[in-house]
This record gives sequence, C-alpha cells and structure tokens, in this order.
Amino acid sequence: MVSPMPPSQSGIADYSETLAAHLGRLVELTVISGPTEAVELRRFDLTLYQIGNNGDHGFVYELALQHPGVVVMHEANLHHLTAEITIRKGDWDRYFEEVAYEGGAAALAHARRVRALETGPDYEGLPMTRRLLERSRALVVHSRYVEKRMREAGFAGPIARIPHGAWTDPVNGLPYRLRLGLEETTPLVGVFGHLKPYKRLPEILRAFRRLVRGQPQARLILVGEPHPDLPLDPLIERFDLAPFVRVLGRVPIDDFNGFLAACDVVLNLRYPSVGETSGTLQRALGLGKCVLVSETAAFCELPDEICIKVPVDQTEEEVIFELLQLVVTRPEVRRAVGQAARRWALEHCAWERVAQRYAAFLQAVHSGAAGPNQPEVPPTPRAPAGATDSQPHGERPQPTTPAVYKPAQASEASPSAAEILSWAARDPETRAYAETHLTRFEKTLAMIPSGGPQDRILEMGSYLQITPLLRTRLGYGEVRACYYGPAGRVDHHSVISTTGERFDCHLELFDAEKDPFPYPDEYFATVLCCEVLEHLTEDPMHMMAEINRVLKLGGHLVLTTPNIASLRAIAAVLEGHHPGLFPAYIRPSPSGEKAEARHNREYTPKEIHMLLLDAGFEVVRLETGPFRQQPRPELHWVQWLLERFQLSTELRGDGIYALGRKSGPVRQRFPDWLYSGAGS
Repeated sequence: MVSPMPPSQSGIADYSETLAAHLGRLVELTVISGPTEAVELRRFDLTLYQIGNNGDHGFVYELALQHPGVVVMHEANLHHLTAEITIRKGDWDRYFEEVAYEGGAAALAHARRVRALETGPDYEGLPMTRRLLERSRALVVHSRYVEKRMREAGFAGPIARIPHGAWTDPVNGLPYRLRLGLEETTPLVGVFGHLKPYKRLPEILRAFRRLVRGQPQARLILVGEPHPDLPLDPLIERFDLAPFVRVLGRVPIDDFNGFLAACDVVLNLRYPSVGETSGTLQRALGLGKCVLVSETAAFCELPDEICIKVPVDQTEEEVIFELLQLVVTRPEVRRAVGQAARRWALEHCAWERVAQRYAAFLQAVHSGAAGPNQPEVPPTPRAPAGATDSQPHGERPQPTTPAVYKPAQASEASPSAAEILSWAARDPETRAYAETHLTRFEKTLAMIPSGGPQDRILEMGSYLQITPLLRTRLGYGEVRACYYGPAGRVDHHSVISTTGERFDCHLELFDAEKDPFPYPDEYFATVLCCEVLEHLTEDPMHMMAEINRVLKLGGHLVLTTPNIASLRAIAAVLEGHHPGLFPAYIRPSPSGEKAEARHNREYTPKEIHMLLLDAGFEVVRLETGPFRQQPRPELHWVQWLLERFQLSTELRGDGIYALGRKSGPVRQRFPDWLYSGAGS
C-alpha cells in the first residue's frame, strides 16, 4: 500500500494508518509512505494506492502511473494535486501537457492565461483524473457519487464501493471540557479539520452570533489549522464573538478526538465538494455526535436519521441558526441523532469490515474475477498459515486442503422459556437456578447459530441446563460438553425433560487454562464458552487458543460473561461497594472438597472485543443485556449521570454476549492489555 502516513497532515494518512492495522491481519502487507527507489513494486501481487487531492500524495500519484494497481479515489478531483507537482515546482510545461490531455485546446488556452496571472486554475471544472484512470487496474471509492464521476470520466474497469472506516472507540470528552473551562451542561459546538474557506465558516459564525443572543451560554470551538485565505480572528472580532468562540488551531490527534468528544454538536459543512468523504465526519459519527452536514455531493447519501442536512442555497445561514437553536435547547434530539449515527457507524463502517471488503476486492482483482461492478460481499475467511509459536501444542501440520466451515445461519426461532425449563426440572435447586438465569439462557440460545446433522458443537462449563436444546432445537448432529476436573476423566450424564424426552451426554473433564482440549483440530462448528472466562485464574489466552484450534475456520464462538462496566457495577463503586458480580471468597467445605471457583476477573465489553480479535476471531456481534431476571429501575440515576457528563451509555447491561467467527490463527498469545511481566 502506497500512501502518506502520520505525521503527514493529510487526513488520508490517518485513514491509511488505521486501515493498514486491520488489512495487515488479512493480507501480507507492506506500506510505502514516501518516494522510494529501493522497493521493486513488481514483486508484489498488487499495489494499492491511496490518492488525495493535495501535494502529500505526489509520490503516490507518480508511482501509480509507473506501476498500475488498485487506486483508492478519496475524491473525484485531483487538480490541486496536479498543480502541486507541476506549478509549485515551476514545471509549467508538464502542467500544460496534463491540462491539454485532460481538457483539450480550450483547457490549454485557459492554462496559459493562468501562467500569465490573468486568472486562476480551473480547479472545479477540470478534475485532472484522466491519465491516472487510464493507468489503473481497478478503483476503490467511498460513495456512489464518486463512482458515478469515475464512470463519467471513462473508467470501465472494476470499481468497489467500500465505506470510509469510522473510529468508534469511546473517548471521554469531560477532561477537555475542563481544559476549556466549561461545565458539563454548557452547550458546545465544534468545527474540526483544516479551516478552509469552503468549510462555510463565515456562514457558521453569522449563525452562531444569532444563536448566542438567545443562548448566551453556548460556546464554539474551531479545531484545526487556519487557512491563509480566511483570517478568522478579524471575523470573530467583527461579529463580537470573542467571548464565545475559541480557535484552538492544529492539535495532536488524541486532543483532536478529545475535543470532538467534548462537543454536543459538530458542524461538518462544506461547499463546493468534489465527493470527498470527511474523516472528521466519520470520527464524529463513530463517537455518536449530532452532526450537521451540507446537503451536497456524497453527503446526500448519508441516511437522514444519522445526521442533519443543511441546504447550500440562500437559506443556508438561516437553517444553520434554526438547527443550532433546536439541538442546543433539545438535548434529547441531539442524543437521538447521535445514537443513530453511532449505530450506523458500528454496523456499516467498522474498520474490521472495511478491511475485509478491501481484502475480498483485492483478491478478486488479482485473480481476474472482479467485474465492472464489484458486489459488496465480505471475504471468505482465509486458512491459517500453518502452526505458529502462539499455538500451545507446538507443530501441527497444515492440512493439504484446509477445511473452511461456512458460517451457519442464525436460528429462526430460538427455544422458548418453557422449553428451557422443561429440561431443568430434575430437582428444585436446578429449577430455581434456571428460573433465576432464564433471561441469560434465552439470550444465549438466541445468539447460537443453528446447525445441521453434520455439525458438532461443544458447551464448556456445562451444567446440562441448555445442552439438550443444542440438539433438539438447534439441530446439531453431535453435542459435546466439558467441565473443570482432572484431565482424562469422562462422566456420563442423562437428563429427562418434563415431557419424557431423554438426552445422554458424555462430560469430559480438564482444566481449560492449562490442559490441551481432548478434541482434534478444527473439529467443531460452534463452541459455547458461557460463564467460564471470569473464573480463570492464570492463563485465559490458553483457553482462547485451544478454542481457536478445535474450531473449524469460519466456525463460531459464543462467549458470555459478566460486565464489570455495567450500570450496576458503576453504581456499586460510587456507593462504596465492590463492582464485581461475584467477588466473595467461598467458605471451605467441611468435607474438604474443593469448592466451585469464584469470579477471579470480570471483563468489560471492550476487553471482550480485544480478546476475540487477539484470539483470531472476527467480532460478529457484541452486546450486553440482563444477567438475571430481576429488573433494575433503581439504576436509572447512573444512566442519567453518564448522559449528563457525556459518557457512553452503551453496553451497560449486566451480562456481555459476544459472537465471534474464526478468521485465522491466534494473533497475540500474550496481549499486553491482559498480561504483564517478562514471561516467555
């Protein structure tokens, strides 16, 4: 991949850095971030070029002409880039040549007037893309708008429309409000990125002047590098906005995200536009911010529920004012828009999915299977590249033909509460436990993909409460169960339902964080690891690595565990209690028999996400929900507190429910976020 990378000031540098981190898990990736003669591009299967419309991309453009590959068109116009690599270097002859090639005699005549200082370059009318498109094997675009412009420009090769990734990790904006001297309830509006004239800043400032007349508590921050063609300080002084507006200038990316998170409303206006997708907009949507965008070009394609669109006609200033008045005075409106934005970003723009789409398209281009319009289909998980030292059993020969398990379909109708309880009536204690945890059982069973007669499923930590339903209702041909105990021992259990149906099962015993699992490689289609992880005391990644080993490629892991970041846990800490769901030590048994393990470490949803990725899984679903039957209305004050201080209210249920799909081998055997010390 050829692209500017940080610390380049191009927004595409940040895009490429994040994409490389995810795409590198799916393909063997080399990143070239500057002019080079040392790397022979012909030795690679493909070269991916990230092209933007500024001078930082000059070396990318030149290499793309010399070594045709797949070009990512982040916008539909490259005239500024062309001017940077010709006019700025004093190479007027090349500029004339490029203009004539793009637009013919009339364009050349205009260019000669440009050199004579009689006019400016025709930046909008002459896109300067023809030569690059003629030399490209395939294109990636982010919008239908740019795709249409590329077709109109004559490109007939394969085009994949892949969404621009969104940064969705929650960021705490409260410390940045404190840096600004603002209370948590002060309405804060922000404009981010290069503060160029087309960002509609004069219109924004005039509208904001009208807003503060009625809402004097409102504040506006401008975060980004000012543009010499638009001096901001005189504008702010002229509009008497000095007490209400601060120009923060260019800030480090962590501060950029922090100030973005601190805002109630983000203005991402721009006109004219050449189809660019704003990285700042994707950050704001991923953070769940209420964003106002200009109703033009690619921004028209955004769903109406995830942002508020501003026309670019004579009503623009009036509409900006009215919308700011609405969202500043109605917190519930901006909150609803922000929540919809974050849901959309997570569903459509998660970087893992973006990288999968890239990998699938690149494979199709390389194999010659890519047609003019590439369907938006995620790739089939690739086979592990052989045994690695991250796998606990040493050398394992790679099969000649890797067995790829195609993802099962989610069951159309999961077992009902009555069906669950029908298998838990064998004694009063079992029945009482099942009734208490019925919500958890129902949610877990609804998440398990259905199987077929040829599919095998393993339930870890099994009490045989939902195990029979894996065969009778979810259709798995072979159901296995295991539990903690001396390795090699196998217990036989039979369960009879209230309807007289019998289920027999062998229960294999072993230590999940120390022993090799007693199953062959790639044996199961699905593994359930429900309420096991939190009990482990030494090496949870051993268990995750073994689950990875025994699952078929593309097979599923259903993992559930208590949520240490739930509303209940937050309330406990604030009230001076322990946040864990089960932190108590267990009294020794009079008989000396070892008691069931207490919770050793409980996890946050973010940690479960990282755990799955490090263990070689794609995260298909990650959500939280009730853990036991009782409702918790007494915790509404915690939700209110989080909302007041602009902290995330997502994933605050008592239980974490995750579905992962095996995409390859273990990536990190001892991830830094989970392990410390100098062990090998």
